[in-house]
Amino acid sequence: MRIWDVKHGNAIYIRTPNDKTIVIDLGRGDYSENSDDRSPLETLRDHYSITTIDYLVITHPHRDHIDDILNLKSFAVKCFHRPRDLDQTAILNNSSERDRQKFERYFYMDSIYNVSVTGTTQDITVPANYGGVSIKHFQTAQINDGNLNNRSIITIIEYEGLKVVIPGDNEVKSISVLMEDATFRNKINDCDILIAPHHGRESAYHAEFVTLANPRLSIISDGSLCDTSANPKYTSKSRGRLILQKGKPVERYLLTTNCDGEIYIDFGRSDVSGKLFLNVKTK
Repeated sequence: MRIWDVKHGNAIYIRTPNDKTIVIDLGRGDYSENSDDRSPLETLRDHYSITTIDYLVITHPHRDHIDDILNLKSFAVKCFHRPRDLDQTAILNNSSERDRQKFERYFYMDSIYNVSVTGTTQDITVPANYGGVSIKHFQTAQINDGNLNNRSIITIIEYEGLKVVIPGDNEVKSISVLMEDATFRNKINDCDILIAPHHGRESAYHAEFVTLANPRLSIISDGSLCDTSANPKYTSKSRGRLILQKGKPVERYLLTTNCDGEIYIDFGRSDVSGKLFLNVKTK
């Protein structure tokens, strides 16, 4: 997994054990380089020689989650998962004219991709399709209050006992609804990595949710620390783990893209026990 530094946004790349490519959200920019133009998709294409995205997830169509969407034209996208039946007027609300082409591209993709991929090699209900990786989505479709954050798709990635929870921009209102679902509660329980919802803002900090998730390490993808950031709360609720920080092992509880830059999570296997482990590092 690579969690890109895209300022106030989100962009995640996952390569599965059978070399399939999963992309979650299409943020753009680079806080460390003070650039709004850096494209994760261009990096995938030019430096990783990737031209096919097997599974694309847009958690919700706010600009900071689709900012890189025009570069998708260089890729073959096999499956596109997104919130369905959203009002285009609500999506365009408060958007600028300069971003109109990005939203038009999103609307076009929403219109041409089929709802179901059941029975295909992109079917996420079959872990073997992704080299044994289990992918599970949750969403509060019943909330329709005009706040697109609360329609975000939550993705839970599991592989051989390791678990990563990616909640999009869900806020307290939608997380509270999800917490009433026993299946959801079971899925998030005792995760290894929690990507903090809504860029780690107070508006999305749900104490019961984070306590149940009980992450070893929390990660916040955001452009800057501000007075609405809940960083200390995520730090106190995380169990901590050793990461490689500039090549040296350091115990951390919270990583942020605005301070740590891009975050790399590699899956390795112990020579002694044979069990899988996470190797987390920053630049």
